[in-house]
Amino acid sequence: MGLITAQGKQPLFPFGVISDVQYADIPDGRSFLGVPRYYRHSVLVLERAVQKWNSLQNLSFAVNFGDIVDGFCPKDQSLNAVKMVASKFEEFNGPVYHMIGNHCLYNLSRETLLPLLKIPSHDCSAYYDFSPTPGYRLVVLDGYDISVIGWPQDHPKSMEAVRFLKEKNPNLDKNSPVGLSDLERRFLMFNGAIGREQLEWLDQVLQNATDLKQKVIICCHLPLDPGATTPEALLWNYNEVMDVIRKYKCVKVCLGGHEHRGGYSVDSHGVHHRIFEAALECPPSSDAFGYVDVYDDRISLVGTDRMKSTDMVFDS
Repeated sequence: MGLITAQGKQPLFPFGVISDVQYADIPDGRSFLGVPRYYRHSVLVLERAVQKWNSLQNLSFAVNFGDIVDGFCPKDQSLNAVKMVASKFEEFNGPVYHMIGNHCLYNLSRETLLPLLKIPSHDCSAYYDFSPTPGYRLVVLDGYDISVIGWPQDHPKSMEAVRFLKEKNPNLDKNSPVGLSDLERRFLMFNGAIGREQLEWLDQVLQNATDLKQKVIICCHLPLDPGATTPEALLWNYNEVMDVIRKYKCVKVCLGGHEHRGGYSVDSHGVHHRIFEAALECPPSSDAFGYVDVYDDRISLVGTDRMKSTDMVFDS
């Protein structure tokens, strides 16, 4: 922050960020890799995030990067748990933009979830874009567009995902990467893909942003660059998405969640990728949230505690 303050620049707009709250009213547990998870504490992290964002007074909006409640949340509590966590976000003095993650979809159908989170939707899809200022656009992707979770079993998108996984992952347990090598380890049931229609929509949005000379920030629950994450957390067709993005010069930063330990990379085309540390994995009295100051030539993440501050400078 010292550098920016020294330049005397005001951000064009700042916004709050948090990811993977994964609240559940259950005792603390561990991930399948043995990492501790603090299911009840995570909502306290969110409460402190909202208090911090409100204290700053100038935040334009906040973005939740998905997984609002955990898959272990008892199913008879799912609806109330989502409503409770959503109400905590509502205490922020500004708009909150949500995206869906796999844990959201373990709990509730898209039909129920999208209206609760006020996600603009067409045919239960959860991708949309908005412009906080004339010079910038945020694009929110639906990383579970093609997925075996969240759609009815007989839905074409679900059936496409089942076929895809059968072809790519020979294991009986489709959440197991055993025998898969390197980037193939992303072909797991708790990930998903972006479908043809959404890719075409993204192409149109980026063309429009280019015409309007807007810079673009991409937001997706699932990471889009192998350099910023483990293979097991990648979007199935991240390469197709990045092929669309690289047709244009307007995308400067891709932000995501899902990989709880966080990550950061700059890809071969100069696009910054920042994956946010999970609120769920904060031990009591620790935090993981932040806010992003957006400038013409950089976006600067000011993190709290376990969320590391990151300055992302690009060609303006």
